[in-house]
Amino acid sequence: MRSAFWKYEGAGNDFILVDNRRGGFTADPQRIARLCDRHFGIGADGLMTLSASPGHDCSMRYYNADGSPGEMCGNGARCFALFAEHLGIGGREKRFDATDGLHQATILAADAFAGEVEVGMTDVERIACGDGWWFLNTGVPHYVEFVDDPAAVDVVARGSRIRRDTARFPQGTNVNFATIVGDGHLRMRTYERGVENETLACGTGATAAAIVANFTRQPATDRFRIDVPGGQLRVTFTRRSDQHYTDIRLTGPARRVFEGVFDTDNH
Repeated sequence: MRSAFWKYEGAGNDFILVDNRRGGFTADPQRIARLCDRHFGIGADGLMTLSASPGHDCSMRYYNADGSPGEMCGNGARCFALFAEHLGIGGREKRFDATDGLHQATILAADAFAGEVEVGMTDVERIACGDGWWFLNTGVPHYVEFVDDPAAVDVVARGSRIRRDTARFPQGTNVNFATIVGDGHLRMRTYERGVENETLACGTGATAAAIVANFTRQPATDRFRIDVPGGQLRVTFTRRSDQHYTDIRLTGPARRVFEGVFDTDNH
């Protein structure tokens, strides 16, 4: 069977999008992994399906590049919202459900190819601390460590070891190495669980780093810009109490790269 797909990217985080409102696409882990393979498939950090959702504009399901289901992807959600915009779904404000709950996205600007999208993230209610690191869940689990220079870190080697440290993180974790450039300004790199490699951007990781920066270093700052290898993201939030963060918003660019058709018998 032939199936249409669209390729989007947000700050270099790239995704395959499938319009599954009529059904027909089965989220088979092996097929998804082959489609996301950068040598034998389309190539992407993950795949998302868009389906109908009673009471909401649509429903998003996210799958990692290895085919495993993911709870949430911040940059993916922004690309998903722009995809819905290009399909004519919803208005400027879009409400969609994901595995981790209900989200609202705002299309700040958009044309036929690209846009600026803000998406609401899940609340953070607990931040665990270790020896020079912090751990929290921003839709998916994240480890944050501040370093002198992220460019000097072997992200793949160190990130892989920490990601698989099941003694500390039984379900595994995404790993972020960040530095504080100035007030409300971070620079970071991320090793992503499920991709099992460094990615050019990570929205949930940028969110985690900004919250940890507020929690540990800049308690009066609630707006951050985060430089990542693929561009820049912005994070804002409200700190309700010591470890309780709400009204978390992730903003950044999204762009449709190309579209095509794949044959399910060939993947």
